[in-house]
Amino acid sequence: MNGVGAAGHDAQQAADEDAGSTAGQEIRSAAGQDARPAAGQDAGPAAGHDAQPAAGAGPLAGLRVLEVGHILAGPYATMLLADLGAEVTKVEPPGGDLSRQVSDSYFASLNRGKRSVRLDLTTQEGQDRLHELVREARALLVNLKPSAIRRFGLTYEALRPYNERLVCVALTGWGMDAGDEPAFDYVVQAATGIAALTGEPGGPPLLPGYSSADNSAGLTAALGLLAQVVSGRGGQVEVSLRDVMLSQLNYRAAAWLNEGTEPRRLPHGAHSYYVPAQLFPTAEGHLALFITHDGFWKTFAAEAKVEGEGFATMAERAARREEVVTAVTRALAADTAAAWEARLRSLRVPAAAVRTLPEALTAAPEAVVDAGGFRLVGSPIRVTGYDPSYGPPPRLGEHGTA
Repeated sequence: MNGVGAAGHDAQQAADEDAGSTAGQEIRSAAGQDARPAAGQDAGPAAGHDAQPAAGAGPLAGLRVLEVGHILAGPYATMLLADLGAEVTKVEPPGGDLSRQVSDSYFASLNRGKRSVRLDLTTQEGQDRLHELVREARALLVNLKPSAIRRFGLTYEALRPYNERLVCVALTGWGMDAGDEPAFDYVVQAATGIAALTGEPGGPPLLPGYSSADNSAGLTAALGLLAQVVSGRGGQVEVSLRDVMLSQLNYRAAAWLNEGTEPRRLPHGAHSYYVPAQLFPTAEGHLALFITHDGFWKTFAAEAKVEGEGFATMAERAARREEVVTAVTRALAADTAAAWEARLRSLRVPAAAVRTLPEALTAAPEAVVDAGGFRLVGSPIRVTGYDPSYGPPPRLGEHGTA
């Protein structure tokens, strides 16, 4: 489930109509939060600005962030900040973040270590409580459709009277000035050329097995938020799923814009420049092989006993792609994917057997953490001297209601 939530404090039907219009969330309400700190926590400096972190605290300790949104992109962005020590408060509508309806583990995977305040932003009481929260916050990240962001007064222009230093991040599907058209993850991938690039030549377009647009937009929104915080100023920051995915097509887009080269699919996900760089079948399983320079090729060809002349340079291999792929496929058939991975990695040649997610998690036990009884993948950011404490996901309204 990915979409962009925005309507949330209106009727349930209106919420469903609004769903999917903003950066990775469905849409049902624009929530709120309580300014009161969690039990045992000090309220800290005014507006949550510039607090001095204790020894061993996370790099973002003292940073107070409010989050209004649903499902994935926005909650993922603020969870990354919480993992690094920020105090994140979810502003949830009366019915809560829609991901609560998916499953407990789904919600936990995007909301560990946060606080939750339940607010109805359609009421004056809810708005008053929101403004109290804003006075104590350094940043607000909103993941709703543009009309909902404006309707609930969640822009910098609307909130500046309450906190001039507030950083407001609007995470939407197409941009604040682009309207409310639905913008769920898969819709954006289709609209930006990602699906058309994926799959086998002559086959149908395909989508990846996870929410790449939502997750990428969440990372980008977190970066945008921190960039404005570092500037020392308040202000409005905008991030859209569309812009993020087009940006990630960097060299593909540049080739088209500057050389007129239209991207084309190649068999087995082959790279358009490097040869060989793709998936290959083996005696058992598939192997990802990525030869980016001639030194790798020389080492690999010797180990795999690749037959064929005139493959020494990348230019030669690119010009004779089919011959190279045939020769490599023949050579790799002599052993299993797991065995090739072990052999090639010992020679510093980039290669990996294709694993399932359960196999990948088993191979990386250090990536799994405990967050209030939920086993989750921990923060991908490792900071020397800081050992994150992963708290449980909050109960709805656990830290206040209005």
